[in-house]
Amino acid sequence: MAPSFVRAAFSSALWLSLLVPSDASALLAQRAGPVLPSGWTYQGCYVDNLNGRILGQRQADNTALTVEKCIATCAGLGYSVAGMEYSSECYCDNYLINGGTKASADTQCSNTCSGNSAEQCGGANRMSVYAKGTLVVRQAPGPQKTGLPGNWAYQGCITEGTNNKKVWKYQIVSQNANSPTTCLSACQKFGYQAAGLEYGTECYCGDDVDRAAAGSTAAPEGDCSNTCSGDSQYLCGGGNRLTWYLWKGAPLYVWNYPTGAAAGQYQLLIGGVCIPLLTTSGVNGKYTFVEKYGTGEPNSTGAYELDVSQLGNPSLAWRTMHVKTDVFCSASVTLPDKAGRQINIGGWSGDSTFGIRLYWPDGSPGVASTNDWQENVSELSLQKGRWYPSAMVMTNGSILVIGGETGSNGPPQPNLEILPRPGGAGVVNLDWLQRTDPNNLYPFLAVVPSGILVIYYNEARILDEKTFATIKTLPNLPGGVTNPGAGRTYPLEGTTMLLPQYAPFSDPLGVLVCGGSTVGAGLALDNCVSTQPEAANPQWTIERMPSQRVMPCMTALPDGTYMILNGAHQGVAGFGLATDPNHNAVLYDPSKPVNQRMSVMANTTIDRLYHSEAILMQDGRVLVSGSDPQDNVHPEEYRVEVFVPPYLLSGKARPSFTIANKAWAYGASIPITVQLNGGGATRVSMMGAESSTHGNSMGQRTLFPAVSCAGNTCTITAPPNPHVAPLGWYQLFLLDGPTPSVSTWIRLGGDPANLGNWPPYPDFKKPGV
Repeated sequence: MAPSFVRAAFSSALWLSLLVPSDASALLAQRAGPVLPSGWTYQGCYVDNLNGRILGQRQADNTALTVEKCIATCAGLGYSVAGMEYSSECYCDNYLINGGTKASADTQCSNTCSGNSAEQCGGANRMSVYAKGTLVVRQAPGPQKTGLPGNWAYQGCITEGTNNKKVWKYQIVSQNANSPTTCLSACQKFGYQAAGLEYGTECYCGDDVDRAAAGSTAAPEGDCSNTCSGDSQYLCGGGNRLTWYLWKGAPLYVWNYPTGAAAGQYQLLIGGVCIPLLTTSGVNGKYTFVEKYGTGEPNSTGAYELDVSQLGNPSLAWRTMHVKTDVFCSASVTLPDKAGRQINIGGWSGDSTFGIRLYWPDGSPGVASTNDWQENVSELSLQKGRWYPSAMVMTNGSILVIGGETGSNGPPQPNLEILPRPGGAGVVNLDWLQRTDPNNLYPFLAVVPSGILVIYYNEARILDEKTFATIKTLPNLPGGVTNPGAGRTYPLEGTTMLLPQYAPFSDPLGVLVCGGSTVGAGLALDNCVSTQPEAANPQWTIERMPSQRVMPCMTALPDGTYMILNGAHQGVAGFGLATDPNHNAVLYDPSKPVNQRMSVMANTTIDRLYHSEAILMQDGRVLVSGSDPQDNVHPEEYRVEVFVPPYLLSGKARPSFTIANKAWAYGASIPITVQLNGGGATRVSMMGAESSTHGNSMGQRTLFPAVSCAGNTCTITAPPNPHVAPLGWYQLFLLDGPTPSVSTWIRLGGDPANLGNWPPYPDFKKPGV
């Protein structure tokens, strides 16, 4: 009989044979190996660093690394491939890169994991690779030449410019998402037709002409050797080397360059007597200017009126008026009462922030005016003090006042109020103004059929006109290619206009926003964006402008086009915060195809920076005034110019008309007697009374009502309701082809809010209802 220890050993072996399959060593190894998450499998031992790293995202070294820990880290970061090397190194990615290949033997990954000696974590330049799903292997990177978005084409590798000059100035830096696809898509979206990628992480946008201007030259392909941070199968430039692409499709923009009379013309109108902060076209045919009072020139009275029929005699052209408190950065609109009084609200500090000032325009061109601004803050005042507010005539004839700050550089005033104050009504708080402070001052306001459109900072919404609750939130306005969050209202100041409305007024109303700037860097924007706020799914269309512009002004012209002028190429709004004045005027024609609507017009020689204005005159010219930069570089500007649009330089005779009924009811038929000269199609346009300040033309609106003619009599059909054409005063123009007449002021819709009897104080002159 065998010894007892032999019998015991045999018994143990027999017992194990009942529990362990024949491939016992394999099972035991499996028990000692890692426990993998669902879907993850071991892919093998791969050679690393033959053409560079085979996984691009290295994690922090871990002296307690296990296979499970590395996989958990990569999975938690959203990656589907994990690799371990040198016992303590963990790498992640979504695919093997640089043409990773398997080692000749799996045993080359023989380093045990620093946190579990029963597991293998690669070796010297050998990586144990695990993947969820099918492992994808990408070859060594090169420039992307196929599969590009749109109609882009690869052009090669180039140097940066001479003397450290960048080829393209619009830079997007992305540490983990830069690729030809993302870069080219961004450039294309904002209208740039050339693009370059550098240092793996940087994207640049611009135009092909920029290369030669910078002194860039071709470089060897091998100089562009950095892999793209967002797509490691491709190369994105190198040190001072750009992998560059050119748009080969239909042009992303077409700017027109008219010459001679077709480019319009700047003309000096008159020497000024003030530096206006706000200008308004009066229903008496004159133009009111208000400026800082108490914080401005020591001899200023704060208000003046210009009669352009008296240009030959400046003492008669300018009339001195008076305000009692400082109108510095206030708001104005023309009331719908029968006198067309102007109301000015808010101001700089103290009582002026509560100020409500009224002026009844009297006289006429060549006939002296005598009325003055009336103000008594102890009787008539806002509920909340406001600096940089906005105002608008509502569909019921009341005045909406919104936003601003409590005073000079004070806290926000994120609320609205109504004038005249409804019995017992307080202010309505607006959380979205609180949230976007301080980049929402002078918000753009407009009546739309469904309510009230508000554009502020880079946001837009429609409010219920009775409750002021938000009924629709629009997508955010696109900013610039380098900063989608750039702003459009003060201090990142752009300018906004409603696009023309045409009878029968069934199309959704459009809105156009141009220029603006970025927070911090003050990189002025070079685009306009437009949308139809009440469309089912409104989206912003981006159109590139010929130049960057912050603090622009925009003026609607009676032919349905728009003049964009004034401002700077760099900076933000405020004293001394912008540089490089933009002297060029741009004509925007919304009747042309998108991205073909802008024409580069004439230049001025006068800097028009902070506190410059532009308003439409009755003769169809644009009145251009102001500039108050206070930067010890650019002058305080008193001179007043006009921009003469090309429709007044064609040599064609103006049409003319006479009208008896100047107080219109909605939907009424209005006869006019016309004198036409065969210049083309006959149209009439209604241009809302406007007050211009800080790029905000309060009251602006352009309407083309239906008109039919027989002989020298034409009949105009007034707009149907105040949601299409708000109550108030409009300049009525007759157009003979492109040529406008001199306008006549008409009043639409009456005075349902009885503003003509307001305010109820004997020291305020009232026209009655």
